[in-house]
Amino acid sequence: MNLGRVDLNLLVYLDVLLRERNVTKSASILGITQPAMSNGLRRLRETFDDPLLVRTSEGMVPTERAQELQPMIREVIGVIEQAVEPSTDFDAASSDRVFRIMTSDYGEATLLPKLLDRLHVEAPDVVLDILTPSDMSFLEVERGQVDLVINRFDSMPQSFHQVTLWRDSFSCLLSAGNPIVDDFTLDSYLQGNHVWVSKTGMGAGMGLTPKDTKRLGWVDEALTRIGCQRHISVFTRHYQSACQLAQSKSLIVTIPSKAALQAQEGNAGIVLKAPPFEIPPFELKMAWSPLLQRNSAHKWLRRTIVEVAKAVEEEAAAGGAKS
Repeated sequence: MNLGRVDLNLLVYLDVLLRERNVTKSASILGITQPAMSNGLRRLRETFDDPLLVRTSEGMVPTERAQELQPMIREVIGVIEQAVEPSTDFDAASSDRVFRIMTSDYGEATLLPKLLDRLHVEAPDVVLDILTPSDMSFLEVERGQVDLVINRFDSMPQSFHQVTLWRDSFSCLLSAGNPIVDDFTLDSYLQGNHVWVSKTGMGAGMGLTPKDTKRLGWVDEALTRIGCQRHISVFTRHYQSACQLAQSKSLIVTIPSKAALQAQEGNAGIVLKAPPFEIPPFELKMAWSPLLQRNSAHKWLRRTIVEVAKAVEEEAAAGGAKS
């Protein structure tokens, strides 16, 4: 391809088209007519020798080639934007920006309280719009409609940027009045009644039964590896509900240690125990779209969250050492 013959404005068109997947809406965003946008798409197809966007019953869908191009095009546009725009830092103290963050109940309970404390001091007018995993899809994140996703992920699009906030182990919560609290062994664990807490991913959740061992997540996968299975009495998608259920004298709750330590703190009615079998630790990750990689406000938020996560981890380590 002869770069001298490529209209760089077309890359801007393509960037918006792949994000919006709608010719009319893309034209409106760029301030051009729909025929001009359609003509731009025609020229892009000729330039890349690919349809790029194909009309289907679900709207305009990018081709495989377009999906490969999107992060590269966004990277190029981002560099150009950074080069031509004034070099100004994000002023958190005066900003009233709304940041949309998708996180699970686990992340909301363990990370967000400390983050809000930090924002109250440094950015009092910044607003957080917290979404649950079932509220959205990776596509909405990829388009930059959501600022950040904070969760445990089995997989995510390769174009996403990501960072690990912390690693967490698992702990068990029991009522101080539970008959097995002083004889907490694998046998007594398996004979007890358990609360299952969702291994939350993206998209709407599905109903589960105790027989769905392949879909139940880390705890049950660890038990399967040693040829065991626990008796699940309650399924819940909320860690806070699970922690309340731990006060029942007949239930055992196995959840990430940071959430368990938080639930036990100041509650003499709940006892924290190490699981009587090995459960591999997991990573809490923060991920975002390449569309937002160079945004100064976004960089400030990411940096702040990383710093808060480090403080939470240090506090949890100190609490674990005491217990």
